[in-house]
Amino acid sequence: MSRIVLYARVSTADQTTAHQRQQAEAAGFTIDEVIADEGVSGISIPLRDRPEGRRLFDKLRHGDVLVVRWVDRLGRNYQDVTDTIRHFMRQGVVIRTVINSMTFDGATKDPMQEAVRDALIGFMAATAQAQAEATKEAQKAGIAHHKATSPQKYRGRKPSYTRDQLDLMRDMLTQGAGASEIAKATGLTRPTVQRLRDDMEGAEAVLVKWSEAAA
Repeated sequence: MSRIVLYARVSTADQTTAHQRQQAEAAGFTIDEVIADEGVSGISIPLRDRPEGRRLFDKLRHGDVLVVRWVDRLGRNYQDVTDTIRHFMRQGVVIRTVINSMTFDGATKDPMQEAVRDALIGFMAATAQAQAEATKEAQKAGIAHHKATSPQKYRGRKPSYTRDQLDLMRDMLTQGAGASEIAKATGLTRPTVQRLRDDMEGAEAVLVKWSEAAA
C-alpha cells in the first residue's frame, strides 16, 4: 500500500515542522507520516547524511509519494538535490511540492517530456542554491544593519513574524507569488507581507536583533 510521506527540514529554532505539515494539509495532502530533520543545514549536509533524511532512502518504496514544502527542504545544493530527485524517481517514488504544486515522477518514457521534466528539476535545484546564497547575504546585511543602527543589546518589540515565515516569504517571492498568496501560506496579514517585502533587509535585521538579545 502506497504512503504519503512529508519530509520537513528546519535549520533554526523558530522554524517548525508542524507549520510545514499544516501547509501541506492545507494544500490538500493527507499525510501518513512525517520525517523531519531539525537544526540541520540544507547547504552543507546532503540528504543522505542527515539523521532522518537517511531514513527516506530506507523507507520509501515504489508508489509512495514524497511531499516537501519546496525542493529546498531536500537541500540547497544543486548536485545533491538533482541526484536525490532522480534517485527517488528511479525507485518509482513520486515527489510533490506544496509550493507551486509541482510533481516529479519517472513514469513518462517520452524523451521530450523527460527533457522538459529534467530541465525543470535542474532549474528548481539551481534556484534553491541561489536562494540559500541570497539568504546568507541577507543575513549578513541584516547583521550589519543592526550593528549600524542599534549597537546596544536591546531587542525591542518582538517581531510579528518568525524565521520560518520570513524564509517561506522569501522563497515564494522568488517564485513570483503575490502578497495575497504569501499571506495565505504564511498566516501573516497582507499589509505585513507588503511591509516586509518592501524592506527584507530590515526584516532580517529585526530577527537578528531579537535573537542576539535573547541569547
